[in-house]
Amino acid sequence: MYLLKALSFTTLAVLFSLIFIGGYVSASGVGLTCPDWPMCPQGLMPHEDFIIEYIHRSVAATTGMLVIATMAFTLKSKYAPRGMKIASIIAAGAVIGQITLGAIVIVERLHAILVTAHLGLGLVLFSMVLMTMLYAFKIDKQRRIETTAISSNLSSTKDHDNYKK
Repeated sequence: MYLLKALSFTTLAVLFSLIFIGGYVSASGVGLTCPDWPMCPQGLMPHEDFIIEYIHRSVAATTGMLVIATMAFTLKSKYAPRGMKIASIIAAGAVIGQITLGAIVIVERLHAILVTAHLGLGLVLFSMVLMTMLYAFKIDKQRRIETTAISSNLSSTKDHDNYKK
């Protein structure tokens, strides 16, 4: 369970950073400094003129992998409740939508409606990853309570058995 907590928290932190960087890219007007998608004109190692947009795309790719990994671990977990699994599936769908929409935003030269939709879908993505993380921490807390209760019951049963003798 620790792995799912750490993974979901890391995913949320990286996603928050991505939203922050995306806001900077949009507000500073550097969204088209790297006019090709998915790579900048010079390939993997960008020219310094493209560095901010390159960082945004790199963090987006990392976020995408983390969201998909979080979903995979959530779906594999026998302790994850249905709501957590649904939130992680929606997050995975949203991250694929974000990547696709991000590409369309570049191809369409930052059309205002597309940029706004990109932000809106980003908020849905953030909400679903946040829900997934909150579930992960709640599961861990519930498991500790259950473990403590089971230990108490076992302890009281032993005391009761010793009392009978």
